[in-house]
Amino acid sequence: MLENILPENISKIINNKINYKVINEIRIRADKPIVININGQAYFLSENGLSSNLNNAIKATKIMVEDIIFRASECSLYSVNEQIKQGFLVTKGGIRIGIGGSVIEDNKTIKTMNNFTSVNIRIPHHIKNCSLSAFNSIVNENKVQNTLIISPPGCGKTTFLRDFICQLSERNIALNILVLDERGELDIGSTIGNFSDKICFARKKVGFENGIRTLSPNIIVTDELNELEDIEAILYAVNCGVNLLASTHADSIETFLKKESFNKVIKEKIFKRYVVLSSRNGPGTYEGIYNENFSRLH
Repeated sequence: MLENILPENISKIINNKINYKVINEIRIRADKPIVININGQAYFLSENGLSSNLNNAIKATKIMVEDIIFRASECSLYSVNEQIKQGFLVTKGGIRIGIGGSVIEDNKTIKTMNNFTSVNIRIPHHIKNCSLSAFNSIVNENKVQNTLIISPPGCGKTTFLRDFICQLSERNIALNILVLDERGELDIGSTIGNFSDKICFARKKVGFENGIRTLSPNIIVTDELNELEDIEAILYAVNCGVNLLASTHADSIETFLKKESFNKVIKEKIFKRYVVLSSRNGPGTYEGIYNENFSRLH
C-alpha cells in the first residue's frame, strides 16, 4: 500500500527492513530526517532500516513531500481539494496523511493548501480485541450506553472504535450502526461488521442529520468530537433516541472537564461511560473507565 505513495527507495527499505505491522506513523519533513514511530517510540529511517543515530538518517526533500501528496491524490490535487482544505488526505485502505504547508484563505474561508512542507503518514491497524477490557462496562443486555473515548492523538481512539464495532458484529448484536467516518479512517476494509452503514467525509452535523433521517441507526459511531457544531450534532442524535460511541482529544479526565464545548454534555450527563486511553505502555493503554459522574469503574 505504501509503495503507491512513497518514493521507491523509501518504500523498499520499509518493506524489506521494517515490520510494517508495527509502524504507527511515518513523518516526512522537507530537509529533515525521516522519522518512524513504533509504539510511541521515534526512530530515524536509515538505509538499513531503523536507527537511533541521526548521522545514519535519510533526509527528506521538499520534492519528496510534494510527490507523496501528488501520488496520494491519484495525480489530481483538484479532486481531493475538500480533504486538503482540512489538512489531510486519506488513501485506499484508510492511510491518513496529515499535511503541513501554507493555508490559502479568502474571506476567512479556507480555499486550499499549497507550498507543502511535511506529511504525517498514519498507518491504521485493526488490533483484534483491544476494546474488550471496556466492552462489558459499555454493553448491558445488548444495549450500548453512550460512551466517549478520551485520549491524546495517536493513542488508540480510532482503533478502539473500529474493534468495538467488530465485537458487536461477532456477538450478533444486531443493532443498526451508522459509522460517520468524517476523515475516512474508521473503515479500513471489512472492519465495520455486518450491521453497519457508513457516511464518509461529511461534517458531523450533515452526517448525523442525513444519516438519522435516511438510515435509521440505533447507534452512531464517530471520531474526534471537537467543535461546538459537533456537540450540537450529538445532542440532536440523543434527542432522536440514537445512542452514541465517539471520541475526543484530551490527556486525562481532568483535562477533558476543562473543554468548554463539552459543558452542556457533561452537565446533562449525555455520556454514561468514559474510557481514557494513553500511550504510557504503548498506544491503547487503559488509564480508566468512568461513569457519568466521573467515578472510576475500572
